[in-house]
Amino acid sequence: MSRQIDRRAFLRRGAAGAAALAVGPGLLAACSTDEPGANPQSGSGSSPRSGGTFRAAFVGGGASETLDFFNGPSALDLVRARAWHGTLGNLDPGGPDGVRYGVLKGIDISDDLSTYTLHVRPGVRFTDGSELTSADILHSLSALAGTSKLPVYRLAAANFDLARAKADGGLKVVLPTLRPIADGRMILCQGNFLVVKDGTRTFAQGMPSCGPFRLTQFTAGQGSAFERYDDHYGHVPHLDGLELRSIADSTARAGALTSGEIDFAHDLSPVTARTLADDAKVVLDPTKSPYLVGLSFQMNMSVKPFDDPRVREAFKLAVDRKAMVRTVFHGNAEVGNDLPSIGFPDYAEGVPQRAHDPERARELLKKAGADGMKVTLTTGPETPGMVEMAALFVEDLKKAGVRASVRELPAGQLYADFPAYAALPLAAAYQMPVPALSTYQMSTAGGSPSAFGWKESETDALVAKARAERDPGRAKKLSTQAQRTRWTQGNQVLPVFKPNLNAQAEGVAGIRDDLFEQFPGFSRASLA
Repeated sequence: MSRQIDRRAFLRRGAAGAAALAVGPGLLAACSTDEPGANPQSGSGSSPRSGGTFRAAFVGGGASETLDFFNGPSALDLVRARAWHGTLGNLDPGGPDGVRYGVLKGIDISDDLSTYTLHVRPGVRFTDGSELTSADILHSLSALAGTSKLPVYRLAAANFDLARAKADGGLKVVLPTLRPIADGRMILCQGNFLVVKDGTRTFAQGMPSCGPFRLTQFTAGQGSAFERYDDHYGHVPHLDGLELRSIADSTARAGALTSGEIDFAHDLSPVTARTLADDAKVVLDPTKSPYLVGLSFQMNMSVKPFDDPRVREAFKLAVDRKAMVRTVFHGNAEVGNDLPSIGFPDYAEGVPQRAHDPERARELLKKAGADGMKVTLTTGPETPGMVEMAALFVEDLKKAGVRASVRELPAGQLYADFPAYAALPLAAAYQMPVPALSTYQMSTAGGSPSAFGWKESETDALVAKARAERDPGRAKKLSTQAQRTRWTQGNQVLPVFKPNLNAQAEGVAGIRDDLFEQFPGFSRASLA
């Protein structure tokens, strides 16, 4: 049984950890395989040890944290859900289908790309003893994901005709597509489509679940505790228990790690990570390409003057990308080119790198009648670097003649009211590492709220054509064509791709084996 969480102990640990980091000695130096058949590696060359309670800290959403992960916008909301609920599958670039299946054992696609058949893994059981069936899959995709406020969960409804979806017996789901698509497996198995029991409307401790752990305690803004679910399908976790703690401050997360209060600190700031470089008891484990986070600024084309392509181009030319990589991330990031999904096979290669040209930006703004325009950039510390990048971007805009300012929201609040966020004239954002065509369909096509006013049916059609193309070469050509249009006419300034700078205690192993590195799972994790 996981230990109970005490609020005062949480606060003491965070403060003590931060102090330890500040003054401690030596710390201030510079589908390959189906889920059950996977062969996790411990990372140390030895068999993983069983037992123990693993403690991990993340940026949470404070009092707005929710057990309803379909509407929970923070990283901690999804990480908590992945520990608690079974997933359809995860992206696995090394696998034959590009995925590793979870509660599904496979997905068949009709020759005309009009129908996907999901095969449910037999014998998956919820914690109340009932068996997971096709009805649970349908309910999770249609009634819950399909009505979510978050674009990432509406992705299934944007691609499949959920109104005509049906169960074919207890272990088969038939999903008609809204239009022919060849990449539906990549959509359904992104790691975020999780399964709850048919009929679920509210989320609470004690509800039936089929993930690797049972939830035993939850307090919004503080943390949650889990115990191992011994009947988890395929494999049983090595750990006895899991604690996920909500610690918004990067320094406090690192301090909790170095003081031994936690075993894993998620997504540290570059400055904090540098202080850990010489600590022999800590292992820095940044995510690798393509699992890099795109940090961007969204210009709302529904708000003047961002309806003018000259203004949008000016804002892209104004940003000093190399300075952001150098200053905010100490060189540990990649320069972006205003297109998401760098490192994935369908990312557009050959598009020229956009220059830093504040004088040209000033000229374009003047021609558009927008010189001296006033704008507020809304941001928040949802992931390290967002606030610092916003501050630099505002200074870059001032050099181009824009009267720009920053509005910083508290941690976990930037996306808390998504309709209000999507109405902002200029807003910071971050993108999960997802293939380019899926990203477009998820966040941009069809006038999605997260598209910030982009409504281009011709580009939508081009992306749809690429996604319906079975020939990879032809699909790549069409994809690049669509992305060039976004690069030229789009409303996204994407200057930087950064890794998640995770850190863990020496001897911790198995975290990468859960895939979806931006939102790690712990079903295969072990302690030294």
